[in-house]
Parts: sequence; C-alpha cells; structure tokens
Amino acid sequence: MHRQILHLDLNSYFASVEQALNPALRGKPIAVIGASHRTVITTASYEARAFGVKTGMSVYEGRRYCPDLILVVGNNRRYTHTSSEIMKMMGEYSDLLEPFSIDEAFMDVTGSCKLYGLAENIAMRLKARIKHRFNLTCSIGIAPNKLLAKLASDLKKPDGLVVVHPDEVSTLLERTPVSDMCGIGKKTERQLKLLGINTCGELGRFPVDVLRKKFGIIGDRLIQMGLGIDDSPVVPMAESDPVKSVGHSSTLDRDIEDRKDVLKYLLKLSEMVGRRARRYRVAGKTVHFYVRYADFFSSFGKQMTLSGYVNQSDEIYRAAVQLYDSAVHPQPVRMLGVRLTNLQHSSEQLPLFQEDRKKLFLTNAMDEVNDRFGEFAVTFGSLMEKGEDCQERRLEGSTVISPAWRPEGIRKVDVK
Repeated sequence: MHRQILHLDLNSYFASVEQALNPALRGKPIAVIGASHRTVITTASYEARAFGVKTGMSVYEGRRYCPDLILVVGNNRRYTHTSSEIMKMMGEYSDLLEPFSIDEAFMDVTGSCKLYGLAENIAMRLKARIKHRFNLTCSIGIAPNKLLAKLASDLKKPDGLVVVHPDEVSTLLERTPVSDMCGIGKKTERQLKLLGINTCGELGRFPVDVLRKKFGIIGDRLIQMGLGIDDSPVVPMAESDPVKSVGHSSTLDRDIEDRKDVLKYLLKLSEMVGRRARRYRVAGKTVHFYVRYADFFSSFGKQMTLSGYVNQSDEIYRAAVQLYDSAVHPQPVRMLGVRLTNLQHSSEQLPLFQEDRKKLFLTNAMDEVNDRFGEFAVTFGSLMEKGEDCQERRLEGSTVISPAWRPEGIRKVDVK
C-alpha cells in the first residue's frame, strides 16, 4: 500500500480566527496587522483578497486596493493557543504529526486507515471538528508524499479536500506551474522560465545534466520535484533534527540612530535569546547580529565565534554590541536581530568562581520569575524607559510569529 500523507492548511488563519470570534467581522474585508504604527498586513480575509489585498502590504497599500478594509490588531497568544489545540486534535488520529508552521501540518495516516478506513474519512472528521469547535475552515490535501499533499491542499481553497492518487500524479503535474510547487521560489522560477520550463511536467522531462550545471546538486532535486517524487518522512517534533540556532528579531516602533537606544534593544533581544537557550539547556559559540536600515532595503549582518559556549544574556549582549560597533551605520535602524548558533547541550556543573556562581543563581531566579509571571516580569533596569507621564514602561518592539514556530520545544516562542 502506498503512503497516505495528509496536509492540513488553516484558511486565512489569523483573519479567520478574528472573524470566528467577532460576528461583526464575518463576510467583511479585514486585514490583521501588528500593534506597531509601522505595521504591515500579516493576513487578509478572503473578502479582502478579492480586492487584491495581500500579506506583506502596507496598510496604505491595502486601503488603496480596498477603501473599506477593516484593520484588526492581531492577538498572537490567541493564534498560538488555537494552533496548539488543533495540533492536539490531529494527534488523536496519528502520532506521525509534523507541524509545518502555525497554520499548517503534515500527518502520515497510512497506519490509521486500518482504524478509520479511507484517509478521506480522517480528513472529513478533522474538518468537521475544527469547524464545530473553532468555527474555522481548512483545506486538506491527501497524496502519496508530503510534496504532493502540500500541492493538493493548495488546489481548492477555502475549505477544500483534494485527494491525489498515484495514477493521477503525472496528469496533475503536467498542467501545474512550477511556481505552485513548495520549494520553488520566485528566483528559481525565473531561472527555470529562462530555460523554457513553465510546468512541473516540463521540469520532470528536462535533461538533468543541464539542471545540474545550472543549479548544482539542487538540479537532481528539481527533477524529482517535477516528477512528484518525495521520500521524506513525516517527522514528529520529538524526533526532529536538533535545532541549529536560537534567535530573535524585532522591527522597532520608530527608526533610531542613537547608539544607547540601539543597545537597549540589543539587550532585550539578547535576553530573549538567552532565555530560550537556557530553558532548553543549550549554549552556543557563535553570535550573529543583523540590522535593517530605515530605507527597508539596506541591511548589514555579521557574526562572531567566541572562545567558549555561552547562554548567559550578558555574554550574548556583549558580543552583539561588538558586532554592532564593528560597522559604520549609514542610516537610522529599523530592525535588529540577534542569533546564537553552533549549539551544544550545556553542562549543569556549577562555575568554579564565586562571582560566576552568583551570576548563575541570579539568572536562574530571574528565569523562574519570568516563567511564572510572563516574559520580562523581571528585567534589566536599562530596559525601562520614562514615558511622558513619568511612569516606567518596558521597551517594546513588534512581536512577529516566526515561520519556524512550533507548539512545543525550542522553536516555541512566547508571544504577546
């Protein structure tokens, strides 16, 4: 029996959650945005998409396409909680469940079909339960592998269910544009079109030697994609490959150029990276720094490999500051990012020197308080600013859910 791989994609997820909770928004063009005044559209409802509103547009652009567009500030905690609950629901049908993003997941239901019959039965049960409990719709694709299941779920939106049988693969790919295949981005699509390749069928028949010369070892993978071949397994989170980095980035509420203001944000990001690293008992040897400037297009990135492994926030911060100071910054700063790589599991052995032990105990105490009462319940004094009303407030930047977000493990990022 061939594999039965199911891909579930929640339709217009953030916008649909808002419409499900607020009946006044149903059937209307809405766009979910961030809390910052310089936000972009993170998701548009299908009613808004009909006017041409797309993810990534500025609010100005969105309203130019749709003057009646309703803006809704997103609730990230609500989205992550709902996603986690839906993943739990999917896990009732198979333990071979692989979250792909906050609103997508793969599931191998080959073995589950012995209990539930056809894979379509599982899909229909999931669609009905998600609709009943959350009032959300999803599109589901079922195919012999992950590549084709992802393609199938995109064929009928919203609220679709598409099954691709093995004997239908070649016919489907013959008419499928290469841009519809997951893993082929715009740059690769343009290069393929220059070779006269527009559909997956054409890609599968193209001479592999030419693709190897053009794309290197990726050429072989492109041929397989054109033929609909994908042997990759559905990997549950507990068995997934070790995470290779821990990072955070933040688009600032306003462009800044004063060094002391930049350093405050770097400290906040370093604390967020350190917190996650310590929580999952990893330490890293390489610190990465990234900055995007006010014109949005200009950027700078650099990394530093340290002499030892670190996960203390102040050590990550010092490296990030050195990286920032190593360059001349031609414009005010719009976005900052800090990342820790070259990871290994950290030792729980107490430091040799008393000062280092005191710092470790203090850090552990701060982590325990923040685990109980929320991120930055206890924080560094320099991350507090005086507002116009002389009340202290925490330094804020935008909080965006990473595409790598997972409902558990080191990739789970606490959001507001």
